[in-house]
Amino acid sequence: MKIVCIGRNYVAHAMELRNEVPAEPVFFMKPETSLLLNNDPFPLPDWSKEVHHEIELVIRVSRTARKVDADAAAACFQQIGLGIDFTARDIQDQLKAKGLPWEKAKAFDHAAVLGKGWIAKTDLAHPGAIGFHLQINGITVQRGDSSLMIFKFNQIIAHLSNYITLEPGDLVYTGTPAGVGPVRHDDHLEGFL
Repeated sequence: MKIVCIGRNYVAHAMELRNEVPAEPVFFMKPETSLLLNNDPFPLPDWSKEVHHEIELVIRVSRTARKVDADAAAACFQQIGLGIDFTARDIQDQLKAKGLPWEKAKAFDHAAVLGKGWIAKTDLAHPGAIGFHLQINGITVQRGDSSLMIFKFNQIIAHLSNYITLEPGDLVYTGTPAGVGPVRHDDHLEGFL
């Protein structure tokens, strides 16, 4: 199983981190050991002083996708869920400043939270405008809507499939809206889809 993540997929988020808005999907990968399931606690890594939350819609690949176009990509996933892509922002900034890859800041153990449930695409009232948000300690800190994504689900699958074969069970984190910020010990995070 692969975990593929899309970066900078919301204009406001790219701007809040002073990044360019990409012309094509930017992606990176996390190992399976990054998964955090079953509402287990997230242990803050001791080698970072600034771990940020990034709430994201997640699609689960249901059919092999290799060099598919956007129309064919629609048949390659049937369910949408919610996840958090934790980022060691201080480490990421250091690596970016040196022009180095930033997997160390993204791919560490338990840095990919996955919610408990999945929603079938066919059950969504407005599949092009899926609302979601994140609360920390009961306060909403991030709010997103899939209609604001630069690259939609089908475009993401099609783009990725040109470079890597997506297989059933693979997870694609589709990018975070604006409002990312630090998490602290004993924070209680809840995502809503």
